Amino acid sequence: MKFTIYQAFRQGGRKNNQDRVAYSYSRDALLMVVADGMGGHMHGEIAAQIAVQTLTEQFQKMAKPRLDDPMAFLAEVTTRAHFAINDYAVEQDLLEIPHTTCVAAVVQDNTAYWAHVGDSRLYLFSDGGLIARTEDHTAVAQLVRDGIISEEEAGNHPERNKVSNCLGGYVAPQVECNAPVPLHDADTMLLCTDGIWGMISIPEVSALLHAYTLEDAVRHLMDHAEFRGGAHGDNLSLIAMTWGEARMPSRDSISTLALPDGGVTTQINALRPVSGTPAVSDDEIERAIAEIQQAIQKISAK
Repeated sequence: MKFTIYQAFRQGGRKNNQDRVAYSYSRDALLMVVADGMGGHMHGEIAAQIAVQTLTEQFQKMAKPRLDDPMAFLAEVTTRAHFAINDYAVEQDLLEIPHTTCVAAVVQDNTAYWAHVGDSRLYLFSDGGLIARTEDHTAVAQLVRDGIISEEEAGNHPERNKVSNCLGGYVAPQVECNAPVPLHDADTMLLCTDGIWGMISIPEVSALLHAYTLEDAVRHLMDHAEFRGGAHGDNLSLIAMTWGEARMPSRDSISTLALPDGGVTTQINALRPVSGTPAVSDDEIERAIAEIQQAIQKISAK
């Protein structure tokens, strides 16, 4: 496989960054995950962390070097992350179970598979145009699908960010899986949280991805979204991947051919203290990481 990939995340105007992004690849398969945590002090980011770690760790175990069934993997492991979040909440005696959205994609055999829960989105662009996208799991998005309000009205609706389907909680998530889509050279996938898509229209995203190298397009997307979000803007997180090598600068080329059969490379933005935010100490971070790992291991052992 050959592809170009970038992940980016910024705090925006929030006190903490509750988004998590990660990607992992073996010789024959690529996984990308974006999660947007919801909850109180540290708990939203922990839910998101559990989601991305569960998917990447299971990918590392199962992609040897390919997944037997990419769609089944996405559905089953995303649901497994939901139960890991619940286990964490019970073990830590939390008053409320933290929640997170999650959108994840696997590329294998020149084919893209994806699944999502909530309103973190995936876009697939080809030849400068949008050819596929996820549909948000929100009540407002359902009003748009039912023809009751327009896309423009949805963008200003006071309940546009209320998610109706998520990981974590008493109701099992409905993991929506998309039919597999063949990828061609220069096709670009973008996975992002609402801090990005809420500020940048689809035509703008498409134009930026088509006009610039992937690295520059990601920088412009982040800059525009952060500027428009302003002082009270949401966290901003994304993963962008261009397939093949038609538009790939040589220095950004990732080729998996050199990886051994069992080799896996993973990049993840882990929990860490945020500069200027003393509410979360180093000790709290370390303790949270250990507790997260325990919750994931418990689910993996079942």
